This record gives sequence, structure tokens and C-alpha cells, in this order.
Amino acid sequence: MRDAADAAEDVTNSKPLEVVARAGFAVSGVLHLLIGLVAVRLATGGQGKADVSGAMAELAGQPAGPVLLWSSFVACVALALWQTSDAVFDFQHLPAKKKLGKKLKAALQAVVYAALAVTLASFARGTGKDQGRTTSDFTATLMKAPGGVVLLLAIGAAVAVTGIIYAIRGFRKSFIKYLRMPSSDTARTVVTVLGVAGYAAKGIALLLVGLLIIIATVTVHPEESTGLDGGLKGLREQPYGIYLLAAVGAGLICYGVFMMVRARLAKM
Repeated sequence: MRDAADAAEDVTNSKPLEVVARAGFAVSGVLHLLIGLVAVRLATGGQGKADVSGAMAELAGQPAGPVLLWSSFVACVALALWQTSDAVFDFQHLPAKKKLGKKLKAALQAVVYAALAVTLASFARGTGKDQGRTTSDFTATLMKAPGGVVLLLAIGAAVAVTGIIYAIRGFRKSFIKYLRMPSSDTARTVVTVLGVAGYAAKGIALLLVGLLIIIATVTVHPEESTGLDGGLKGLREQPYGIYLLAAVGAGLICYGVFMMVRARLAKM
């Protein structure tokens, strides 16, 4: 068993897998960039789906759509495997409490990128579903289950808190410790600005999604739990909403560019 575990660790920490796994960050960056562009378009009176399903539909509609989607799928699978390896094998030298936190974070990242890979595969096969409708259906189904309301409130709160954590991480610039920053002062400043703006916008987006889940649960209107697209379109209807939406869209574009830069600079 020990030999098998060592072999698995060697494979999941190999250089070829690292190269492909880094591309997973770039895939996330492209999707956030597309979502940000749609958000800006919505702020200026245009149309579109400002969520992951809308971004993947945009990719699918390109001349090389299937190639882009399957390549992105492979990259996200590789990054999910890399994060799984971190959760299983790494951080052994840390104190127990800190080690558990690091392992849980890596495990959650693995789940996120595995889910992204599954969604990419569904769009590559032509079976992708609208994310907003899927979220509404999930909310409606869970509401009818025993303890579902409490679970939905917990999920909404967790997503909202995650959004707050993202924003704090951006303003504190704590993301820098996960990067090998370039030596140039100008390049370091650009990466930092992209990170601050990007993490803040990502945090606001997640906060909106979490609040929608909570509101839909409390008011017993699951159709109001419409995911990121619904949250951003709801933001547009608020006072000065078009300006807020444009700012969030620009921030998501920054986050997309930051994630593409992270593909090169991340400490793996």
C-alpha cells in the first residue's frame, strides 16, 4: 500500500501533470473574462448570460468550440487531480490544525475544478444546461426535502461568506503569497492591481449568489434563486445599478486576466 501511495504521489506531482494543471487556472480565467464581458454588455443595455453556462456557450459557438471545450476539460481534470494530491499527500510538516485547514482547502478546490470539468464535458457533448435554471430547480427540489430549508440557508450563507472572504483576500493582497511574483516592479504592480480588483469583484458576485439563495428560501420562491446571472441582472435594477454592474464586470475581467497570469506564476 505504501509503494502504491508513493507511486500515486509521484504521478500526481509530475512535471507533465503540473504543466496541464496550470492550464486549468487559465481556463478559469477565460471563463471569468467572458462572464465579465457579458456583465459589461448587460450594463450598457445588451443581452447575454453572465454565468459559467453562458461563458461555455460562447466557447461552444466558436469555430473550434469542441476543441476548446475538450482541451479545457482536460486542463480542469488535471488541476482537480493536482489539488486532490495536495489534499492527500501534502502539508504533512504543518501543525495539525493548520494542516487540516490546508488539506480541506485543497479538497474543496479539487471539487470545484472537477465540477467545472464535468460542466465543460456536458457542453462539449452538446448537453450543457442553463446554470440559472439548474440552480432554481436544485433549490426547489431541496426545499421539498426533509431539512432542505435549513440546508439551503446554510448553503446560501456559506456562499455569501465565501464571497466576503474573497473580497477580504483581495483587499489584504493575501493572494500574493501563492504566487512567484515577477522581479519587475511594474509587472508586480500590474499583477497586484489585477488581483485586488479581481478578488473584490469575485467576492461581490459570490455574495450576490448566496443572498439570492437565502432570499429564495425565506420567501419560498425557488425561481428567484437564479445563480450568478440572476444576481448580476438584479444588481442592474438597483439605484446606480448599471454603474455597479459595469464595475463588477470590469473586476471580473481583471480576475480573468489574473487567473491567466496565475497559470504562469502560481506556486504549485
